[in-house]
Amino acid sequence: MILVLPVDLDDDLGRKTGVRTPVIGRDAVEEAAVKLATADPEDSDVNVLFQAINAYEDLLADPTLDEEVAVAAVTGVNESDVKANRAVGEEIDTVLAALSTGEEVRAIVITDGAQDESVLPVIRSRVPLDGVRRVVVRQAQDLESIYYTMKQVLSDPETRGTILIPLGVLLLVYPFSVIAGMMNLPGAVVVGAISTLLGLYSLWRGLGLEEAVDEVAERARTSLYAGRVTIVTYLVAATLLVIGGVQGIETLGAAERAAAAGAGGGADAALSVTQRLAVFVHASVRWAAAAGITSSLGQVTDEYLAGRFRWRYLNAPFYVVAIAIVLYGVSGYFLPGLPPIGTAPLSLTRLALALTAGTLLGVLSTLTFAVAESRFPQGGDGDGDREGEAGAV
Repeated sequence: MILVLPVDLDDDLGRKTGVRTPVIGRDAVEEAAVKLATADPEDSDVNVLFQAINAYEDLLADPTLDEEVAVAAVTGVNESDVKANRAVGEEIDTVLAALSTGEEVRAIVITDGAQDESVLPVIRSRVPLDGVRRVVVRQAQDLESIYYTMKQVLSDPETRGTILIPLGVLLLVYPFSVIAGMMNLPGAVVVGAISTLLGLYSLWRGLGLEEAVDEVAERARTSLYAGRVTIVTYLVAATLLVIGGVQGIETLGAAERAAAAGAGGGADAALSVTQRLAVFVHASVRWAAAAGITSSLGQVTDEYLAGRFRWRYLNAPFYVVAIAIVLYGVSGYFLPGLPPIGTAPLSLTRLALALTAGTLLGVLSTLTFAVAESRFPQGGDGDGDREGEAGAV
């Protein structure tokens, strides 16, 4: 048996049409080709599928061929080559299992380029190959075709932004240099500024930050219109974090100045890395804890208003307090003794108390809300359920 095997390594067929693969049989492959052509007429895999049908019919019409002919389309996945090749291999196994024949199966692979042909070793490991055909679409090479192609490319917003914006910035180098010369500014400043803009644009496009920014803006707009409390609590939490960071930096600066001033009295002239970290954390952890409690309470409030409240959600503010107590105690234990700024290390007893308090708070809150959730599975909706039952009676 000869198996005509069109290959779509990145699964354009499945992603754009929803057709489940592998597609086995001449009519099924033709139907899939029509669906793909309808969804995306410019996709080269359309030509691969129709070429497979053409090759299948040519083999059937060959009077010298005395064996069966079948056609089946297989696809990979739109991920790494390894995953795509593995997916193609699995679909070929499915096709071979579906072909009820006692003959040896040989394949003719149909592809649209070198990328799809990277899967040939995987196919060859499962079925012998009679040949590989690469589909190349013939295009008119006259001026009208070139003009139309350029027009199509530049009319696409994605392509237009990718090509024209960097080109426009580069073309502005010379006029900006001339203007800088007229204003007695060094040309290196202009070139450096334009180079910076190009670099930032390249990073922006390369990392796909526009999608992330659009998603964040859409989420913020939705939260604003939906009246979510978190949009306020997150803003307050961010402010508290900034204040805590500033407080930590100022305290650290004062500690370093106090240590340097006390060098003549026998104190260390410079703080160690551990002491610096301890000073910063000790000064800012209270603000960070306040930010965590604020944001978690806002999230709990939104979950309650949306009807998705669970008792275990109330663990969050208690966990924040527990972590803050532990960090406050540990950082306090490593504080340098600097009387000018009022810092003195905590004793080992107080550190043990802080660690114990943080642990007990986390454990007790977890147990308390676990019991509450087991007793009242619907969270705060218990009263509402009872009211509904009373109304029904």
